[in-house]
Amino acid sequence: MVADALVRRWSLSGPKDRFRGRLYEGRVGEGLAGGEAGRPLRVALLCPTTYMNDAGRSVGPARGALRLPLERVLVVHDEIDLGFGEVRVRVGGGLAGHNGLKSVARELGGTGFTRVRVGVGRPDSTDPEIVSAYVLGRFRESDGEVAGLIDSACAEVERLLLASPAPA
Repeated sequence: MVADALVRRWSLSGPKDRFRGRLYEGRVGEGLAGGEAGRPLRVALLCPTTYMNDAGRSVGPARGALRLPLERVLVVHDEIDLGFGEVRVRVGGGLAGHNGLKSVARELGGTGFTRVRVGVGRPDSTDPEIVSAYVLGRFRESDGEVAGLIDSACAEVERLLLASPAPA
């Protein structure tokens, strides 16, 4: 949902079916809060079409083809260990049992990429089937609360883009 919102916000072209995913590309900057007019950033946004637990098979080849250093890769993902509505950034570190992140780290050769962790909350059970149904199901929160969460995550991605040094 965050990726779809970013595609709309940035008016990215695409998608192209590449790297076992949908790839959107374009230049952004002028429309970002604090962006420098005349100095847009080139971005590629990849939505893997693999199973979530196998997302690395999409992300790894894309990184190689786009010649991105690991520190320029930004992954947006759900996080049940954060309450609904919280958005936090993490570079490297543990993967907290998130199988999709494990796949991405394996294919990228390390955990030194930036993650935007989007808090979706945790169900009242630790049963794997209940947890799986929870993260794959519809939000229980109102449409307005979900829209607020998506907007917060998009704003964090944009903040990180503006803070990143331009590639040499």
